[in-house]
Amino acid sequence: MINITIPTPDVTIIKQDAPELSNIYGFTDFHLITREKGGIFMFYNKNDELLFVGKARKLRPRIKKHFEDTVSVMKDHRNEVTKIEVCVVEDPVHREIYETYIINEHKAKYNVDKVFYK
Repeated sequence: MINITIPTPDVTIIKQDAPELSNIYGFTDFHLITREKGGIFMFYNKNDELLFVGKARKLRPRIKKHFEDTVSVMKDHRNEVTKIEVCVVEDPVHREIYETYIINEHKAKYNVDKVFYK
């Protein structure tokens, strides 16, 4: 058996109820997420249930895209997201392994690819 330890999040941002600053779906702290590094990200709801796991070569633009485009798996569920955790993982192979592992181990609700538990 292989033991995989999920990295501790480098950044966690929380949705604010009535943000006064510029925001995207209530999130004002996107600036805390690195723009240049790769890694994995996880979206959670208010009950701390894992909704979606993704990976990216450049984290901030990829995460923002989930809140802006019309083809994202999350397009109908954006309002459910209340917390985003980001782990910087530079190695693309490691990103792939972590993403697949987290999706299946924690049964991410809206991931449709890489799912082995259904």
